[in-house]
Amino acid sequence: MWDWIKIAVFGVVALFAAIAANWARDLAYQVHALIVMAVAAGLFIWTVRSTGERKVAAGPRLDEYNDGVVRAGAIATTFWGLAGFLVGVIVALQLAFPQLNLDVLQGYGNFGRLRPLHTSAVIFAFGGNALIMSTFYIVQRTCAARLWGGNLGWFVFWGYNLFIVLAATGYLLGATQSKEYAEPEWYVDLWLTVVWVAFLVVTLGTIIKRKEPHIYVANWFLLSFIITVAMLHVVNNISIPVSIWGSKSVQVFSGVQDAMVQWWYGHNAVGFFLTAGFLGMMYYFVPKQAGRPVYSYKLSIIHFWALIFLYIWAGPHHLHYTALPDWASTLGMVFSIILWMPSWGGMINGLMTLSGAWDKIRTDPIMRMMVISLGFYGMSTFEGPMMSIRAVNSLSHYTDWTIGHVHSGALGWNGMITFAALYFLVPRLWNRERLHSLSAVSWHFWLATIGIVLYAASMWVTGIMEGLMWREVDANGFLVNSFADTVSAKFPMYVVRALGGLMYLTGAIIMAWNLWMTAFGKVQVTAVATPAE
Repeated sequence: MWDWIKIAVFGVVALFAAIAANWARDLAYQVHALIVMAVAAGLFIWTVRSTGERKVAAGPRLDEYNDGVVRAGAIATTFWGLAGFLVGVIVALQLAFPQLNLDVLQGYGNFGRLRPLHTSAVIFAFGGNALIMSTFYIVQRTCAARLWGGNLGWFVFWGYNLFIVLAATGYLLGATQSKEYAEPEWYVDLWLTVVWVAFLVVTLGTIIKRKEPHIYVANWFLLSFIITVAMLHVVNNISIPVSIWGSKSVQVFSGVQDAMVQWWYGHNAVGFFLTAGFLGMMYYFVPKQAGRPVYSYKLSIIHFWALIFLYIWAGPHHLHYTALPDWASTLGMVFSIILWMPSWGGMINGLMTLSGAWDKIRTDPIMRMMVISLGFYGMSTFEGPMMSIRAVNSLSHYTDWTIGHVHSGALGWNGMITFAALYFLVPRLWNRERLHSLSAVSWHFWLATIGIVLYAASMWVTGIMEGLMWREVDANGFLVNSFADTVSAKFPMYVVRALGGLMYLTGAIIMAWNLWMTAFGKVQVTAVATPAE
């Protein structure tokens, strides 16, 4: 019965998508309709062919973990990471050498199209798959329960990656709302909402049916990130389609209200997607790799409640010196400064978890990655509140200093903890005794670390220089430098930035090779059976 319902749904979706492709008002919508039609038609055919077949193989035992979807998540995380880092290097080179915006690329592969592709590929494709992968792994182990919902976990994985494909192709074809971190148009947003609700249902259902009475703190962070991102996504993307057959939509909010909602969303996308979610990863993988309990469980709970209460108020600090009332931006600034304390409490808690195991920093390159990620988390969560102060913001805002800040957090904190999680998970998911090469992990660590330092330091230097050049006036009070002067002065730092990005990409390529050889290499060492992680 269930198979026939699926056949009907896939058939209707494929038919509607075909009609949408025929009546499409713009190329992006047409391409997306064709992608949806192809996916739905493929699922229709596959379901028809498998319907009525005798199910010979027994289903999984209820006490077994669903690690198939976690393995798929590890592969997707690695793939999208390579794609996002590669596009980042390309756009960095385009900024340093504008002639690389080739005529043949105009309209599809120029900087304006590739920049949001890079941003979303790293944050939502690489980071999002890392979070889904880690959530599904952590919630099963800490609850001693199989993922709730049967194949609903697979729906979340494939549905989310369909969203990534639709968003990425939309950017290249010019379908965008022009909202930072929220570029996909209305129908892609609707699909993501469906997938995200399913993600929440799977995670919450697993926690509810847990066999372990205590809800471990990592699950608190993971649940808060899922619920809050859902709220942010829905409110910030309220829009009215111009036509059901086109990608264009009109935002319900406008003017300063739109700006306020956008940066309430934007900063909390950083606060919950890139901070709370990855802290959930940290609170599981760091103790596991160190072989030590969390340094202070009480501090982790304080960290959680302080973080989720304070972060949600910090967004207006993005709008100093704008039409937003001063009281609102000051409120955001004050909460940002207060946020420094719980952020560093979490960093200290993670680092002090190594008490009694500090020697692992010398002997274990995976542990080294976790420690450096916590270091960058601490630096970023100090720099962010400092940059929110109005006087500092007057110099830093609209300059490359902000770019350096974002990338020291994204590459140093999110990237490094994700790399460490992948190195932790892959041998366990594919039942291998160890990674293929620990020396390759060390090479990855140093390439990534030096690459981040080059990237961030060059952007700090050029950002502060840029801000000071914009401010410089002569004896008569006239501006000394034109915008072109600042662009010319930044060239050496842009080259260093591209070099740092290239080193980071090289490290990720080494990681991909190492993980591939661990999982699928010819020499595969099967692990001795051990209790579930």
